[in-house]
Amino acid sequence: MKIIRAATLARAHELVITHILERGRERRTENGEETLETDEVALRVEDPLTEPMGSAASRFGRAFLDCYATDLITGSDARFEYDYHSRLFDWGQELSLAGVEVHVNQIAYIIQKLRDEPASRRAVAVTWNPPVDEPLNDCPCLQLVQCVIREGVLDMKVVFRSNDMLTAAGANMYALARLQQHIAEATGVPIGAYTHISLVPHIYYRRDIADIPRFCGEGKLIRPQQIVCQACKGCRRAEEV
Repeated sequence: MKIIRAATLARAHELVITHILERGRERRTENGEETLETDEVALRVEDPLTEPMGSAASRFGRAFLDCYATDLITGSDARFEYDYHSRLFDWGQELSLAGVEVHVNQIAYIIQKLRDEPASRRAVAVTWNPPVDEPLNDCPCLQLVQCVIREGVLDMKVVFRSNDMLTAAGANMYALARLQQHIAEATGVPIGAYTHISLVPHIYYRRDIADIPRFCGEGKLIRPQQIVCQACKGCRRAEEV
């Protein structure tokens, strides 16, 4: 596992993009899209609220990130095959127990668990719902959220089964850090480190080619592999590799 430590979420995002563009392996997905992927990575930021929380190179500005975080924590009226708010705050879609519909607010559980047992290792929320998700074309990437109180602060650890690190990860990290802040405030404990684990980190280097130049700086900041530069053709490096 590649471990990346950074001072800010923005820098962690930039470093993992560098890692994948320079060292990733070509992989065609089951949907026929071309990607670069690497073995699993873990990004760790000791104070996730330190600015900048979002990279200036990302296509998504602060207004979008704030809206995305709000939707994660409070929900929205938009309708998708799934959304993380419902999976974390109202898990149990289409399930019943003893004839009663299942509705589990896992974030409320995490907060109460840590209030009652600050040393607990059981303050965990999951998103996967097998009978619902197995047939979906678009199923949750985020799988697990765990919060622990250690050394007087609340750390959050999240696990993604798969993660688009170029366009999605920045917003994911921002929103989850805001969720961490929400839980920390509700438990009365200062916010601690944020650890973001992706089991299959990847970049859609053809689909999202327009996003890459802002991160690579025309080869001055990142030196992408030949296939990326030849797909981009945005600077002279495409002729050199």
